[in-house]
Amino acid sequence: MTVLREVLAAMAADESIVDEVVAAARTASAEVARLPEAENRRHIAVMVAAGIAAVDDPGEAVFAAAAALGADRAAQGVPIEALLRGVHAGRTRAVELALARAETAGVPPEDMLAALVAFTRYAGELERHVVAGYHRAVVEASHTHVLRRLLHGENVPDEDVARAGLRVDGRYHCVLADVSDPVRARALERRFAGGVVGLVDGRLAALTPHPPTGFGDDLVVVAPPAPPADAPAHYELCRTAVRAAAGLGLGGVHALTDLAGETALAAQPVLGALLVGEYLGALDRADSFHRQLVRTASTYLDHGQRVDQTAAALHVHPNTVRYRLSRLSELTGAPLEPGDATTVLATLRWWWALNAWL
Repeated sequence: MTVLREVLAAMAADESIVDEVVAAARTASAEVARLPEAENRRHIAVMVAAGIAAVDDPGEAVFAAAAALGADRAAQGVPIEALLRGVHAGRTRAVELALARAETAGVPPEDMLAALVAFTRYAGELERHVVAGYHRAVVEASHTHVLRRLLHGENVPDEDVARAGLRVDGRYHCVLADVSDPVRARALERRFAGGVVGLVDGRLAALTPHPPTGFGDDLVVVAPPAPPADAPAHYELCRTAVRAAAGLGLGGVHALTDLAGETALAAQPVLGALLVGEYLGALDRADSFHRQLVRTASTYLDHGQRVDQTAAALHVHPNTVRYRLSRLSELTGAPLEPGDATTVLATLRWWWALNAWL
């Protein structure tokens, strides 16, 4: 069994094994695949590393990780059937990889069979811990379940809304944070003063009477207060706003209305691509000078078309800004230079095209 243990130890240290198992789980379960991939890796990496390396004596740490996986997926709203599809697919892929490597290493068939029997026992115990952790979390997460149904636009009885601590005629901020780690999410739940908080579609969400504070660099989008009936529409806007803000590298707490422009543009990527072709089709993204021109123009619009402020932001001379804008106009055939009279909508189209190009 010495050679087999060496094979398993090598697999436990090989990150590509985790990649393979994660890919199998995500392929087998659409619900699991909707979660951020890093969230899939978090538990699987622990279980693969500890489980494969110690198949004959997994230890409590592995089973604790399995229970935590079940609890987190319950909190994230992944159905138990979908979770188990992912677990089974990942387990099958891990066994396939182990057998292939053992055969290549010349492990005797009787050793491989003994290890497979041991792994099957281990996998069954692992699955029981996943299920137990899931069911414990379900019992604890009834309020989050109400939140999830409200945000998804499902019909929630008034008495369930009341049991969750909300009033049907109340007004609540819909809040969405770009936080998917359940441990981090649980720590941040204390930042909310009232309402219902939990993981929805893999991210921390809430309906709360007061905007949260103290999130630091975590990206958070807050919609204006509204009745629970408006929550689904506000939630979808918040999801788009979080994607747009994350793409811009923003952090901290932002009002949804402050991100109205970015959110509206992010909701129409095809139209953005058409504007890129219309305005900037003559430019080459691989050309560093062209990227410099577009970055300068974008900064120019972000600073109210003020050459002096643009120059300060880019740490260049104002004449450099004027030159770059002039060259961009020459290359594209569309004017965007100081002194050009443009309407608000024309400026918007330019800004959209520039940022979509970048």
